[in-house]
Amino acid sequence: MRALALVCSLNASPTPSSSHHLADQVMAELASRGIPGETVRVADHSVLPGVAPDMGEGDDWPALREKVLACDVLVLATPIWLGHPSSVCQRVLERLNADTSETGDDGLPLMYGKVAAVAVVGNEDGAHKVSADVFQGLNDVGFTLAAGAATYWVGEAMHGTDYQDLRETPEAVASTTRALAANAAHLARLLDDAPFPAS
Repeated sequence: MRALALVCSLNASPTPSSSHHLADQVMAELASRGIPGETVRVADHSVLPGVAPDMGEGDDWPALREKVLACDVLVLATPIWLGHPSSVCQRVLERLNADTSETGDDGLPLMYGKVAAVAVVGNEDGAHKVSADVFQGLNDVGFTLAAGAATYWVGEAMHGTDYQDLRETPEAVASTTRALAANAAHLARLLDDAPFPAS
């Protein structure tokens, strides 16, 4: 089994990113449960706007889409911007939407049987709202969500501390991340053993 984290920071590498930091923690927890994977910063790629699998010349989404199709667990990591998921996260959801009408050899939509989880960081309240927005988008395109499928950290309103700058991970975040990984890994194995029926 394989995991993939798509980090939806607005900043390309090598700029430090709290979203990337939390995604790496989720991926480490998944790897410790036998589901290794890869973390990709979406802003390092040219993902063109649209709702097709391939928007043509200059579009890097087809290569990222292949990684999504090859994974069993997808982690979508996003910062909170103006109370919403980042524009990069929204773009990923829009591009994933192209696959809602595509089916595999089993007759099922391509994303059925894949587990999704969400990691959110920000300096304001809103992690539950952002998780809900992303959950709905992921579920609409066919991903399955485990219990406790989100981990997050938000600081006090109007302060300047970033998650990546904390000296240590708060235990509440660490335990939530562990639970997310345990539940996602468990569900991915269940779905691998007993896929959804064709409708």
